Amino acid sequence: MRHSRDRVGGRKRGSDRKGGTREREAPTKHSPAGPTVRPPTRDVKKLLEGIGTPPVAPFEPDPFQLEALAALEFEDVLVTAPTGSGKTWIAREEIRRLLAAGRRAWYTTPLKALTNSKHQEFSEEFGADRVGILTGDRKDNTEAQLIVGTTEIYRNQLFDSLRGGSDVNADLVVLDEAHYLGDEDRGHVWEEAIILTPPRIRLLLLSATIGNAEEFASWIGEVRGVRCGVVSRPGARPVPLRAAMLLPDKRLLPLLSEAGKLNPEIEGLMEQARDEKRPPTRGSRRRY
Repeated sequence: MRHSRDRVGGRKRGSDRKGGTREREAPTKHSPAGPTVRPPTRDVKKLLEGIGTPPVAPFEPDPFQLEALAALEFEDVLVTAPTGSGKTWIAREEIRRLLAAGRRAWYTTPLKALTNSKHQEFSEEFGADRVGILTGDRKDNTEAQLIVGTTEIYRNQLFDSLRGGSDVNADLVVLDEAHYLGDEDRGHVWEEAIILTPPRIRLLLLSATIGNAEEFASWIGEVRGVRCGVVSRPGARPVPLRAAMLLPDKRLLPLLSEAGKLNPEIEGLMEQARDEKRPPTRGSRRRY
């Protein structure tokens, strides 16, 4: 017996009202409708404009980088420059020069995560056998020419050398994020590290947020007896920040309007969220 409905070429055959046959498409499985893709607005296009991989070009140091390297030959140096402008390059090139001469250096940071990152970076740059790390969690290759560690660990090494009558085995100490000196809770660590570092050891201090650089450098010179020069990079940061908010519906909204104020659409969403959290007024009836 033939069934009244069979498949023909991916379609189902059924009877119509006049007793004949007609073809109808079989339902498609697992084909849910995808999210509606909205074209980017003018604001979003402007937000994303220029983002991507820059063209390959030969590296040329900025004048402030060369100035800092030259100054390190004679004095301590405080470098103030925006984030992304190449402060670490100065430290890396000075460390390269010292390692080639068989000398030693310390590179300190305020954070374990940043210390681990710099250790990886310098190990790839100079070779893992020439780079060690000292943090509260890691202790590896501690006799290496270059030691990367937290500022607290370096300060503790200074205390140990004072108690034991020994000297810190370094020719250069880099204090990354030197503005931590002004931190209410941890600033004393940077202060003690600067004061206790022997004058024969050159200090290179890096920061993007020191506003009173000349005053800071003057204080360093007073407590160490070694002149501290200031090298600054003028202008805005070379890599501008672009702030945006990604909404649950996958829309991207610039955080600020062209006038520099909070995006009105984001402000409206925030107001709506506040209204939903606000308890009903007294005497009002809740609707169901």
